[in-house]
Amino acid sequence: LNFGNPEKPHIAWQLSESVRGLGDACRTLEAPIVGGNVSLYNEGATGPIYPTPVIGMVGRLPDARRSAGLGFQHAGDHIALVGPFKPSLDASELAKLLGHALPDGLPTFDIDAVTATHTFVRDAIRAGTLSSAHDIAEGGLAVALAECCLAGGLGAEVELQEGLWEATTLQDALFGEGPGGFIVSGEAESLRELAESAPVPVRVIGRVGEDVLNIIEAGAVAGTMLTLTLEQLAVAHGALAELFT
Repeated sequence: LNFGNPEKPHIAWQLSESVRGLGDACRTLEAPIVGGNVSLYNEGATGPIYPTPVIGMVGRLPDARRSAGLGFQHAGDHIALVGPFKPSLDASELAKLLGHALPDGLPTFDIDAVTATHTFVRDAIRAGTLSSAHDIAEGGLAVALAECCLAGGLGAEVELQEGLWEATTLQDALFGEGPGGFIVSGEAESLRELAESAPVPVRVIGRVGEDVLNIIEAGAVAGTMLTLTLEQLAVAHGALAELFT
């Protein structure tokens, strides 16, 4: 737990609320925190650091053969968005890059629905139903799709239908962040059967194939929003490498 001066009321509030949130999540996920440390009074001339709780986790696979990587594996597989994903640009990676100030708070979410999504995706992987699975994290949906393409060496065509999720703008839809979203791929029939029995939304949004990532907006004003080859994605992904050589 890394925070500023806890003798200041607003820093003490940040610390107590972070611990409260961590406790809620740990109890719901049944994931214990078995140790840790606290670093306080992290302040400089410009003020305190951002409140920063950090968790390192180690998982155990009952059968390592029943795992799924993040990369797309098979041309022709369908791609689905799983979970109660409600993207927001608040405190997102894109907002930071654009220099936006931090908001006063973040959108609320249903932690039970997020837990149900984790369990559902994990069980589908262990059953051998999915070819790949990747969480939507920093950078949002567009970045997660790019990571899946790069990891598997396969492109994809994705169509964003109107009303697919609660996103205010296309920028929110592409680069907004929020807990509970996964990108998965698998055979069309397997994903259809999963969707019929899923306790959370499973929405097919595209197909794996070629060497290009195409993201298309469907609906009244249809058109391609983003087209990048795997080579372009790889160059962008490795842009920092020259700084370390």
